[in-house]
Amino acid sequence: MTGNRPARLLHLHSSFSLGGKEARAVRLMNLMGLRARHTILSAVPEALGARDAIDREIDVAFPADAPALHGKPGPTRYRDLARYMRQFDLVLSYNWGSMDGVMAHRIFASFRGLPPLIHHEDGFNEDESIRRNWKRNGFRRLALPTAEALVVPSTLLERIAADEWGAKRRTRLIRNGIDVAAYADAPSVAIPGFERREGEVVIGTVAGLRKVKDLPRLVRAVAALPAHVRLVIVGEGPERVAIIAEAAACGMGERLVMPGFMAEPACWIGHFDLLALSSRSEQAPIAVIEAMAAGLPVVSPQVGDVAAMVSDENRRFIAADEAAFRGALTELAGNADLRADVGAANRRVAAERFDESTMVAGYENLYGRALAGRRLFSGD
Repeated sequence: MTGNRPARLLHLHSSFSLGGKEARAVRLMNLMGLRARHTILSAVPEALGARDAIDREIDVAFPADAPALHGKPGPTRYRDLARYMRQFDLVLSYNWGSMDGVMAHRIFASFRGLPPLIHHEDGFNEDESIRRNWKRNGFRRLALPTAEALVVPSTLLERIAADEWGAKRRTRLIRNGIDVAAYADAPSVAIPGFERREGEVVIGTVAGLRKVKDLPRLVRAVAALPAHVRLVIVGEGPERVAIIAEAAACGMGERLVMPGFMAEPACWIGHFDLLALSSRSEQAPIAVIEAMAAGLPVVSPQVGDVAAMVSDENRRFIAADEAAFRGALTELAGNADLRADVGAANRRVAAERFDESTMVAGYENLYGRALAGRRLFSGD
């Protein structure tokens, strides 16, 4: 690259519906400002909900004539993907759904003059939540050797990358981060369909409505709590109907609020009294960091790095089994002073460990090296 022209970045996403990885990618794009031009391909072409979170001044394209990321593997598809990559300075791929792009890079990088590729893995869907698919693991082992780096947000994924994918030497752990200070103020945006009633306790969660999040489990747990405890699920996805049906079956349909996707959680997450996760698989959820920054306690199964993320005071509410999960919800829902104490400890930990300045510096260094030292987030 020469001169001061913007860097040309190609993003290969498994999906571009707004979830944790998309929120982080969009935040980094917004911070790059005019220093980069972005082209985004989604393996699920209709899943583009995260585009609304991109700042208007960002130069971003969603081309309809690009090669498909999803389809039957084969040399023709891989050749077409490789040809498409040649017009960019850096390729950023995300999760299993982008792995055909990674394989195309693997096959053609050495003789097609392809730009560097950095792959990001943030976790798994329900089909790999307990054990990875051996065929996919083999595909990853074959595809990843030409990647400049493999970025993961959790120590669990770091171990999986080393033990199962043979990628220890190129794996980089960059923990998720947020603008912690933005969460200090009281909520300024209403949650559609929700109005707080006197004396009630609000359990909230922020998640893509997918099977791996196991939100019917959370519905059942909240249904067993007293009637003044309500559940707010912020997010959108294919499991919406199943969640509503579970609430109806449990007789708590009127206690459930599902406003859909909401941008800028710093403006509304403070309506919650605590955050609850029910996922079968997580790594280092951004929603947990957001809740901590807002001074909320967190209840979750023992998944990913969640127990290591929260404060010491919160750790006993990270549940080893179903009984402990329900017990944690019951105890915190019934004790406002305990919620305040645990939430204050979480806020301190969020400020110490998860401010986005550390995350941004990690990506600045990684992307900058791949772009021969170019600065994307600050300077010229």
